[in-house]
Amino acid sequence: MSVDGWNTVLVLGGIRSGKSEFAESLVGDAPTVRYVATSADADPDDTEWAARLAAHRERRPGSWTTEETADDPRRLADVIASAGPNETLLVDDLGGWVTVLLDPTHQPADDLATIAELAAAVRASEARIVLVSPEVGLSLVPTTPLGRAFTDALGAANRAVADACDAVVLVVAGQPAWLKPAVTPRAAGVPAQAGPARHDVTAAAPAEAPLPDVLTPTAPAAPAAPAETNGTAWAAPTMALPMVATGLVIQPGMELPMPDEYAGPQAVDRLATLDVAGAGFGELERVVGFAAATQGTATPAPWASVRVLLLHGDHQGGAAAGTVPGESSRRARQARAGRGALARLAGENGASLQVVDTPSSAPMEQEPALAGAAVESALRYGWRLAEEAADAGVQLLVLGACGAGTEAAAAAVLAATAGAEAPAVLGRVITASGEIDDAAWMTRCAAVRDALHRTRRSPRDAKDVLAELGGGDIAVATGVLLGATARRLPVMLDGPVGVAAGMISRDLAGQARHWCVLADHGRHPAVRLAADVLGLTPLLDLRLDLGEGANALTALPLLRSVLALAAALPAHPRLGGGDPDSEEPDFAEPEPAGPGPTTVEPDGTEPDFSEPEPAGPGPTTTEPDPSGWRAG
Repeated sequence: MSVDGWNTVLVLGGIRSGKSEFAESLVGDAPTVRYVATSADADPDDTEWAARLAAHRERRPGSWTTEETADDPRRLADVIASAGPNETLLVDDLGGWVTVLLDPTHQPADDLATIAELAAAVRASEARIVLVSPEVGLSLVPTTPLGRAFTDALGAANRAVADACDAVVLVVAGQPAWLKPAVTPRAAGVPAQAGPARHDVTAAAPAEAPLPDVLTPTAPAAPAAPAETNGTAWAAPTMALPMVATGLVIQPGMELPMPDEYAGPQAVDRLATLDVAGAGFGELERVVGFAAATQGTATPAPWASVRVLLLHGDHQGGAAAGTVPGESSRRARQARAGRGALARLAGENGASLQVVDTPSSAPMEQEPALAGAAVESALRYGWRLAEEAADAGVQLLVLGACGAGTEAAAAAVLAATAGAEAPAVLGRVITASGEIDDAAWMTRCAAVRDALHRTRRSPRDAKDVLAELGGGDIAVATGVLLGATARRLPVMLDGPVGVAAGMISRDLAGQARHWCVLADHGRHPAVRLAADVLGLTPLLDLRLDLGEGANALTALPLLRSVLALAAALPAHPRLGGGDPDSEEPDFAEPEPAGPGPTTVEPDGTEPDFSEPEPAGPGPTTTEPDPSGWRAG
């Protein structure tokens, strides 16, 4: 499954509409493509048709392989059914396939049954498949029986395959119009030819989605322009497939980018050469390596533009035991108004703060926390939040949450994905007065236990876990992580919601965890366990518990300072570095002195080389010593 959201697509178009070129651009990023040719060989006397076929062949890259199915039209379904999940097929086209299917040499043949077999194979296939077909529904009814049989059969094939495909596009005069899924594109023009085009994965959520539009924060710090590193902009688009209006379908096996595997180690090795007085950066070497890998350079820059996403969504039932009703809404209003710890820290760090309302989650011990359709919308919404941040020039996302019952929901996700026991990953419940509420803690544990019992026979796929246990905030957070990964945007996690989303995202795209960094575990048992499973070692051990997002912002100035120092310091002089402002003496071997005095005093007399008188008490000179210390 690719990031663009479709696994199978049908490309329709009229004669010379550009449908084949557009279909070829859809698979232009695949390392290998199996081109399935369905038409019979051309008549040797038909030079014009032979020229068309030759033009098709010349457009295909050398890495593509060709497979012919004209001898047996039923074989096309077998080819599609046998394709593996890592394969890419381009079938061009169904018009030629129907022509062969209706050929008298293949009669008697049940063309409707063969079309049904083809549609079933497309629907069940795990491979990426692009099928090209002529659209004959807009033409006049043919006047011959053979012509009517062809248009009827091709129309039936197009309808059956379109129903089986994830997406359908109609190409008219070189311009693609996406028919399925029916969403409104953000941009008017879509390049249909001339190779792969930049895609847009921020298609609008379906109308039934209960989520608002992605809004730019009302009072953000002015975002810095995307920094250039080695000629590549931070958070640059990563895929080449046209994505406008295809809709975003998030499924397991998505192929998202990885950080630079060489830049991180190179940056850490470089730290050992810097001109520092002590042993170096200690454990904070890891933040330099992380920033280098995500920026793609051995000298990473500090994150200049930071955005905090505060996800607000409550969980009903026992998960929210011990919380004050309305407290999470108060925290969200406080953050929007620029008050409270999170808003103050965001202001001090020059970070923008965006409060995101997520769908409320039902009592997980009684029913699914979120409907399946709402899970899809929440994932897409989170992806769009990351996309909008990347487009605004944000260089680091900080993911936090405030909501009743979030800790219990995260504990349930960990129990389902990592086999954790609820009492081991649920932190103690602390009341507003600072007291420990053991009764509320036991209620939360019981809610998680009952939810796991209710879902004991349910699938443990990522979306199923989100629907049954995770709820709206964790679903949106998962979409944020996936969208940020697709745009090469690093994310700083802070708290149970973020790490629970990390556990879910690894089953959708394992690359996502490599773009995440954990500032501090905050003494939370769920964060500790999830971080261990995800391979995220906290950068600090401050045991902060200021609220999700605030902990990360407290550590951010230190991390920025480390990155700024690592980028600015030169190599040690003994390792080839230089400091033009240094007044240190030249360590080169001096030239041998010739006979007689080599220096004179300011008055022109020769210096006195006799033994000096013993120095009295106190300092004897006030001249600066070359070493930088004063003599005493």
